[in-house]
Amino acid sequence: MPRLAVPLTESQIRALEPRATRYCVADGNGLVIEVMTTGTKVWRFRYSLNGRRQPLATIGDYRMISLRVARAKAQKYAEMVAQGVSPVATARRDRGAESKADVLREAAELYLATEMAAKSAEYRRTTRRALDKDVLPAIGGMAIKAVTADDVVAICERIKSRGSPKMALHTRNVIKRLYAYLIARQLATGNPADVVPARSIATFDSRTRVLSGDEIGVMLRAIDASSIRRPLKLALHLLVLTMARKSDLVEARWDEFDLDRACWTIPATRLNKEQDQLVHLPHQAVSILRELQHARANGNFVFPSVRGGDRPIARSTLNQAIKALGLEVEHFVLHDFRRTAAAHVRNMTQTADAANETASPASAETAGQDVDQDAAHQRARVQSWADFVESHIESGRKTG
Repeated sequence: MPRLAVPLTESQIRALEPRATRYCVADGNGLVIEVMTTGTKVWRFRYSLNGRRQPLATIGDYRMISLRVARAKAQKYAEMVAQGVSPVATARRDRGAESKADVLREAAELYLATEMAAKSAEYRRTTRRALDKDVLPAIGGMAIKAVTADDVVAICERIKSRGSPKMALHTRNVIKRLYAYLIARQLATGNPADVVPARSIATFDSRTRVLSGDEIGVMLRAIDASSIRRPLKLALHLLVLTMARKSDLVEARWDEFDLDRACWTIPATRLNKEQDQLVHLPHQAVSILRELQHARANGNFVFPSVRGGDRPIARSTLNQAIKALGLEVEHFVLHDFRRTAAAHVRNMTQTADAANETASPASAETAGQDVDQDAAHQRARVQSWADFVESHIESGRKTG
């Protein structure tokens, strides 16, 4: 029985080095990549027809065709072979339809069709909008290697002149990611956006960064659609809903939660304070925690390390997960979740707070009642915030 090929990855393909003679590496289902002595890599299709091995059919240059697209073409050709039809003529027509990507406009289309294919619809839409509105009209007709940092700066300055510094920075980042992709595929040798500092385009004070409702929706939808581990998705969602500090959440233990009472008690010893901190949980957070509890194996931590041992994930894990997503929210750090929640909750409750300030002082006889009312107010504020978050997640799904 023939040995099955181990499927390749993009990183493995990029790492293939030329040898004294050209050689092929199989991906499976007839698809192979041939590495030439010059370093050029070409997709080929290996097949037999009527019981006889046929010459390799050329699919195309790796720089022009992603692994995903090459597999799709190999599958199409395999189906033709199964019907007794040679795929050579079809492969030749397919190659003729492939763009040479020697100018930026064509390269951008290749980028959108391959690299962006696995991204969320929202991510693809914001990327294409930046390219179509500002990048391609300015430099789309230029050769890839002719674009300079001055061209990038000029695009950003035009966007800033419209009063949109955040969009200018976003557009610079789109160009930077596009060129990183072209460099990986050996279609470019340098990145003109790399030498344009972000601070020269737009600066933000992270200590006052508050996300809008729309940005919250964008982030959580992108997190939900991503390929990161399910527990990390839930952890990021809980950060938003509970308004907790990242360190408090990642080190949380199951014995701190009373899900029936919808509360989380963070011990004073863990907070380095004199008393415990009570966190009221909205029903959305309780549902997330019950899911995590249902999937729980052993151990004390809500978010255990995948490296074994009864220990939590590292504090940097959530930062790395967010960074890997390439989210379309500028100048964002995880602590912005907490500041954002506080700002929105203040706005939602300012009317009630104003009314409370005009009320008469509580008497000693009603002090206990006031304590209960205060707890009820806290629970109501937490639930209002959670509903606000969920509404923006859902509104984006309906309009997306």
